[in-house]
Amino acid sequence: MSQRAALALIRRRWIVLVIAVVFLALSGILGGSLERRLSVGGYTDPDTESARATAVLADRFDTGAPNLVLLVRADQGVDDPAVVTAGTRLTERLAAEPGVADVASYWSAGGTPAMRASDGRQAVVVSRLTGDDDQIKDTLARLRRHYHGTVDGLDVRFGGSAEVNQELSDQSQQDLARVEAITFPVTLIVLVLVFGSVVAALLPLALAVVIMLGTILTLRLMTEFTSVSVFAMQVTIGLGLGLAIDYSLLIISRYREELAGGADVPAAIVTSLRTAGRSVLFSAAVVALSLSGLLLFPFYFLRSFAYAGIPVTLLAAVGSLTVLPALLAVLGKRVEKLRVRRPRAARPMHSGFWYRLSTGVMRRPLAVMLLGVAVLAVVGSPILGLRITLPDERVMPRSAESAQVGEQLKTSFDEREFHPLTVVVEGLGADQTAAVGAYAQRLSALPGVRRIDSLAGSFVGGDLVAPPAGAAQRFAVADASYLRVIAETTDPYSADGQQLVRDIRSADAPKPVLVTGSAAELVDSRSSLVDGMPWAFGVVVVSLFVMLFLLTGSVVMPVKALILNTLSLSATFGALVWIFQDGHLRGFFGDFIVTGGIIWTVPLLLFCITFGLSMDYEVFLLSRIKEEYDHTGDNTGAVAAGLERTGRLITAAALLIAIVFLAMASSGITSVKEIGLGMALAVLVDATIIRALLVPAFMRLLGPANWWAPGPLRRFHRRFGLRESIEPAPATAGTSSDTEPASR
Repeated sequence: MSQRAALALIRRRWIVLVIAVVFLALSGILGGSLERRLSVGGYTDPDTESARATAVLADRFDTGAPNLVLLVRADQGVDDPAVVTAGTRLTERLAAEPGVADVASYWSAGGTPAMRASDGRQAVVVSRLTGDDDQIKDTLARLRRHYHGTVDGLDVRFGGSAEVNQELSDQSQQDLARVEAITFPVTLIVLVLVFGSVVAALLPLALAVVIMLGTILTLRLMTEFTSVSVFAMQVTIGLGLGLAIDYSLLIISRYREELAGGADVPAAIVTSLRTAGRSVLFSAAVVALSLSGLLLFPFYFLRSFAYAGIPVTLLAAVGSLTVLPALLAVLGKRVEKLRVRRPRAARPMHSGFWYRLSTGVMRRPLAVMLLGVAVLAVVGSPILGLRITLPDERVMPRSAESAQVGEQLKTSFDEREFHPLTVVVEGLGADQTAAVGAYAQRLSALPGVRRIDSLAGSFVGGDLVAPPAGAAQRFAVADASYLRVIAETTDPYSADGQQLVRDIRSADAPKPVLVTGSAAELVDSRSSLVDGMPWAFGVVVVSLFVMLFLLTGSVVMPVKALILNTLSLSATFGALVWIFQDGHLRGFFGDFIVTGGIIWTVPLLLFCITFGLSMDYEVFLLSRIKEEYDHTGDNTGAVAAGLERTGRLITAAALLIAIVFLAMASSGITSVKEIGLGMALAVLVDATIIRALLVPAFMRLLGPANWWAPGPLRRFHRRFGLRESIEPAPATAGTSSDTEPASR
């Protein structure tokens, strides 16, 4: 069936290319509005306690955490009479703006001395922008026109989560343009060096353009049904670009190999699709299955990567198996035109570099295995100190205004006032001040609590320090109230901040309570993450085990692949902790802000994406090893021959896809840096230490046991398994003449 499809594709090559051009045009037209429809957020589980508390605060109290901070500076001091007048007027004007609520400042009645900087020259105005993401974006744009810069003699800068989200969106667009500007020329140079022909080198890039525009269209369609993170666009476009180059490199290399062996153009295309094409399809299934693990988490940030990444992966495979063969059928042997170096002379198999390397490894397999594992273990050891955190303004570059405002809040203000915990108490309303006071008094005595503000007043260390004022009524409605908890720690994401959340939730309460705030969101996100990880890991591991069994007919090969991939990923995670969490090599990877943690979504994304990409190269290598083993039955010879056939190809593919991901690592957004560098490191480690050293060492030590499976599974594989062995190709009569003009 695959052969008949290949022959039909050759005959209708021009139709396929016309469809591809139409697809390109539609993708460009329909995908043009994508940027406006992407979302920033999705880091919280809507079913957690903190999310429910946030919803109650918004629905019943018409309040919530401020998401816009105006940092106001006046050189004469914020207590200067003229500044007081201007600051008060600014606060009142902002409060009257549509879409703005809960406005408070140093100069307003609801303000607090904590909103004044230690140098007396800065103060803040905090507010909450209401509505959905699009409404907040529009409101923010309107406010910047009237309140940003110099306002009534005051210098005003914007910060807060609303400003961070907008800057993230803008920065991601700039980063994507830079990735494209870096990737295409560098990739073209590497492809020319790999192929030795400009025409052959241009084919993967032509396919990459199709896949990139198709990715944009796919994401645009996804936004009609679900929220899609702005980061999903950057990562999935990079993934699609990398896979398009990987898959086309595999097919073109096999096509040129067949031509060099004397096959005509149709036969070379048919054989390439029956072998390399099958590996591409299998590889795409493996990557898609790896991404499917993200669907099991309740965070739309993670799910959007799966929603976008799975179709993009399949699109890269389909494009490689349709558009690319059609281009090859049109070009024929002219794929070798515009050569920059002479074709490599045919050499005996045993004289190649990769053959010699693999046989050298297999002469001392135990020593190589122990050394390789030891290196990966040392590199991965920092993962033992992994600390995860939620994203805030510190993911932005230092030049970003939101990052600068955030830094000022940390260094010049009492930041604890800007990250309170909020405790919603159901059933204690405005007429139950005494009960609220008793509960607030108990909570104020907990370790780590600095102050409690409530309907009954403010409490410190179990004592009432400020009686209720008029503004205290905002803490209650008819049948519920909330308390504002100021912690001792200045870092809500610290271990102390998280412990305080647990202590409040476990403390005796007169009625059911809900706790929210930055620290509570981190605690709940971690809990949701931990709950979903076994299922996600199980889906990924089991599905990849089954797929590799279908490819190899062995139960040993999948176990070996899973072990080696785990080692590779551990080394990658360890390097990320050492660089980004501990702050090493900051100058080399950009002057990012060290937070002492890794954004909690990064390790999970890297696991699902790079696990699939690592299996990508496992499939490429094992396909050729299995092909040789089926022909000879010699395990050692098959390993050496398979590595000789694929070593150069896998190295080139890894280098090319690493270029894409390293370009992502140039992003100004720290979490994107972590993802880009992590994927590049994982791919390079996998293509070098794993495939070149540990795979041949392991397979030599195991010997014929590599291909073992229980009897029932062997029989199952003989009937349903996949094979790369090439049977004699049927005649291609009727097709040679169709392609002959293109191959002269």
